[in-house]
Amino acid sequence: MKHIALIPAAGSGSRMASLTPKQYLDLSGKPLIWHTLSALAKVAELDRIVVVISPEDEWWDSFDWSGFARLEVLRCGGASRAESVLNGLYAVQAAEDDWVLVHDAARPCLDPALVSQMIAALTGHPVGGILAVPVADTLKLAQAGQHIAHTHPRDGLWQAQTPQMFRVAQLAHALATGMGPDITDEASALEKLGLQPQLIMGSPWNLKVTYPQDLRLAALILVAGQQDQSGKA
Repeated sequence: MKHIALIPAAGSGSRMASLTPKQYLDLSGKPLIWHTLSALAKVAELDRIVVVISPEDEWWDSFDWSGFARLEVLRCGGASRAESVLNGLYAVQAAEDDWVLVHDAARPCLDPALVSQMIAALTGHPVGGILAVPVADTLKLAQAGQHIAHTHPRDGLWQAQTPQMFRVAQLAHALATGMGPDITDEASALEKLGLQPQLIMGSPWNLKVTYPQDLRLAALILVAGQQDQSGKA
C-alpha cells in the first residue's frame, strides 16, 4: 500500500490581488509552492508527490524543480479545487487502496513530522482523517449590516487543515458523487457519504496563505522553523 501526496495547484488565488497565481508568489526567494514541496519531500513515508496544475499553466516551467525526487506533474487541473483533486485521482494511476494525502499548495509551513505522525495514526483507519486544530477564538454569527446575531459555542469545533488522508478509490467516489458548493475540502465529501473521518491534531503554524499579509507571516514561520532546526543540530 503506497502513500501519495496530491497537491492541487490550478487556482489563481484571486484574494491575493496579484496577477501572479498564488502558488508562484515569491516567498523568501522561492515560489510559495516550492516550500510546500520541500516540506513534503522530507516525509520518507511518501512514495510519490504529485502536483496538479492547470493545462494552461505558463508558470510551472519557469522554475527549477530538479532538486525534488518523487515529484510528478499532472496538467489536468479543473475549475475548482474539488475538480482538480478528482481529475488528479483519475490520472495518477494508483491502486484503489493506496492512500492519498491531499495538501494545499498554499500551506508552505507544514511540519513534515506531523505528516509522518498522521500516516502512522491513520494507516489502519477504515476511513482516514485530516489535520486540524481546535477553534480557540470566540465565534460570532453575522446578520445583515455586519451586526452580531449571536455567539456560536466553540466547544467541539475544529479548524480543518491539510493534508487530508483517504484511500484513492473512496475519495474519488465521494468527490464524483457529491461534487457541489458544499464540498469545501476532501473530508466534507466523505462526510456527505455518511462517513466519519478522524481528526488528527495539527499545528497553528500550518498556515494557509490566503491574503497578502499572510505571505509575511509565512516567511516569519519559515525562519523560526529553520532556527529551531539549527538549534537542534
